[in-house]
Amino acid sequence: MRASLAVLSILGLVSQTQAIDPLVIKGSKWFNSKTGEQFFVKGVDYQPDITSTSSYLDPLADKTICTRDVPYLKDLGVNAVRIYQTEPYGNHDDCMKMLADAGIYVMLDLGTPNESIDRNKPSYDVNLLGYYQSKVDAFGGYDNILGFLAGNEVANSANNTDASAFVKGALRDIKAYVKSKGLAIPVGYAANDDADIRWQMQTYFDCGTTEEQADFYGLNIYEWCGTSATFETSGYADVVKNFTNWDVPAVLTEYGCNSVRPRTFPEIASIYGSDMDSTFSGGFVYEYVEESNNYGLVSISGSTVKKTEDYDNFKKALAAVDPSGVAMKSYSPSGKQQSCPKVSASNSWQASDVLPPTPSNSTCECMMKSLYCVSKTTDVPTDTTALKQFGEDVSNIFGTVCATVSCDEVIGNGQSGTYGKYSFCNTIQRVSWVMNAWYKSQRGVDGSCDFNGFASLTKPSLSSDSSCSNVTGSTTGNPGSSSSSSDGSSSDGSSSGKSDDSESGLDSHTSGAAFAAKELSVGAMAVVVAAAAIF
Repeated sequence: MRASLAVLSILGLVSQTQAIDPLVIKGSKWFNSKTGEQFFVKGVDYQPDITSTSSYLDPLADKTICTRDVPYLKDLGVNAVRIYQTEPYGNHDDCMKMLADAGIYVMLDLGTPNESIDRNKPSYDVNLLGYYQSKVDAFGGYDNILGFLAGNEVANSANNTDASAFVKGALRDIKAYVKSKGLAIPVGYAANDDADIRWQMQTYFDCGTTEEQADFYGLNIYEWCGTSATFETSGYADVVKNFTNWDVPAVLTEYGCNSVRPRTFPEIASIYGSDMDSTFSGGFVYEYVEESNNYGLVSISGSTVKKTEDYDNFKKALAAVDPSGVAMKSYSPSGKQQSCPKVSASNSWQASDVLPPTPSNSTCECMMKSLYCVSKTTDVPTDTTALKQFGEDVSNIFGTVCATVSCDEVIGNGQSGTYGKYSFCNTIQRVSWVMNAWYKSQRGVDGSCDFNGFASLTKPSLSSDSSCSNVTGSTTGNPGSSSSSSDGSSSDGSSSGKSDDSESGLDSHTSGAAFAAKELSVGAMAVVVAAAAIF
């Protein structure tokens, strides 16, 4: 185990004993911590039954699903799965043990379509941090956790790269949380392969302090299409050049172009051969279950699994490769850390290397104690109608107040690297601050703390908030208690990278004064809350 069972018990991270060796990172490679052999990911992106219901399923909390699928995963010859959507609330022991017994490691995305960072209106608050931390608590005790992904394709073009500052802030804080739990699980990022921002993105997540740097880097790439393409003509050769002398592991978190079908996966020979095995640590083919985008290795109906032609082709291609690695004891890392990309339009990069502060619930609670005018609502509603009205009310309040009163204290800007001292507070806390700012600007005249019944007067227990910016304490919010959101698994917030909507970085936790249209999961319903962007 990564930590003793006694320690894990204290931390609330006890899991069933598993017959699998934990992995460790040294330089730019993964190794088996006991044998010292280099580990190459022979993986598949796995999110079963994602289209069978409007709710988002946690496949690792359902023993029936795992009992059905693990034998097929083992038959394919994979040693790892990447799972886009899980929840921290269920019991995952059965599924994680089944996977471990099959020799399969798990890479987990921290975000979900309802808990993530919105690439269009990026923010990072106490509740999102709390949710991510709860994922670490739920899965940190399993030996077959390969790594956590702090984001997936959150920024996918030059005009939304500022969102990367918020993702990197979350990555930094989860790294610190993992370390505080006595664990050694790496935290990385998965990017899309956009040639305009490819280099800037990978250097951004590699630069900075050790605490800020991604432990590994994932790339979602779909350039090699059909047998007529080669390592050079597909563009893979150019990608590999970018990772020459890289200082942390690089892995293909998605691959497998399907413009030519059936897929025969000729790229596998390069991924695990001399073209790439010294630079990349393997990859995850997209994907296990057939969806409308036609990438599936199997189709599923209830308990019935039907193999597609891609299944046998992938299995055959994977069985034909045997990457040559190095022994950990004889490996001397020589990679070099990169400098941060310059923020400029000409460089197609908008993310400052100054990251948002670590969200502090104690700071936000302190601020709330200094307010006269606060939200009557203490929790974001879950009823569909009430939730829609709540979004409209908050949007209107921000729009009205921030047009005349500075709201800089509750706004964060990833491009300039400036973050208000309450920019990481949750929606209720930030809108309360905004309404109080208006109340003070109106000198407390009658009706200035009403906002059509949204606000109410209270007696503050602190005379000012002057001491709140220095408050230390809990950095954890109530997971998912601000507004719901969507993670950037790809550009939508949906389950996987090639779904129609990937980590748009839709984030239900809108920090600053930003409110955007978001998909919110309420029970089994997806609700669209229309709200305006305030800045």
